[in-house]
Amino acid sequence: MKYVCDICGWVYDEAEGAPDQGIAAGTKFDDLDDDFVCPICGVGRDSFSQAE
Repeated sequence: MKYVCDICGWVYDEAEGAPDQGIAAGTKFDDLDDDFVCPICGVGRDSFSQAE
């Protein structure tokens, strides 16, 4: 599953994780810490939408 930042368009891909942020491949979006923010623009999880 992929989730896209509604503000800047950065994509979080669960299969890839976000190694630069210390998030392992296979980490589900729902399992990210509550304080997770977009690494590009800094908005929180509530500003992400499931990609189609």
